[in-house]
Amino acid sequence: MNEGPDALPAPLWVFGYGSLIWNPGFPVAERRLATMSGFQRSFCMSSIHHRGTDDDPGLVLALDPVEDASCIGVAFAVPDAEAVATVAYLRERELISSAYIERVLPVAFEDGETVQALAYVVDTDHVQYVGGIERERQAQIIAHAVGGRGPNTEYLWNTVNHLGELGIEDHELEWLNKRVREIVSTA
Repeated sequence: MNEGPDALPAPLWVFGYGSLIWNPGFPVAERRLATMSGFQRSFCMSSIHHRGTDDDPGLVLALDPVEDASCIGVAFAVPDAEAVATVAYLRERELISSAYIERVLPVAFEDGETVQALAYVVDTDHVQYVGGIERERQAQIIAHAVGGRGPNTEYLWNTVNHLGELGIEDHELEWLNKRVREIVSTA
């Protein structure tokens, strides 16, 4: 979606499923729970910048394409005057290693209304895509990795806490949260 600002939905909505939920980093006019179909929230991306390094990669969440799956997250409406700056910020933040693909995809609100939203989905052909890692291995990686934005544990815990505050259940992340806390407490 590198066609420039004309290709962006207006008004601009941004779909958050991980750190954007608790740290959007851009002005927000409105936030609503939303569901994106065809993707699941998954620790399927190796992080060599924000939550790990080249030598000790962490894991971050991505929208992993899975038929018949869906991901509940937060759709953020961006004030019109901030749309171009927000997209520039998100591209700098999310496209740091080209492991995400910028897409405009439909999201549905709880009342059934659907809007087009900017989202960052994993490139399953990228070297940082690590889908299918078994959960115990994910927990071990997350418990130990640290990157430019801090410990991988902080990323997991903030995401789980904010999903809980929003009433969004994610059994995979809840299991990882419990297991990573066990690992860290015995280290």
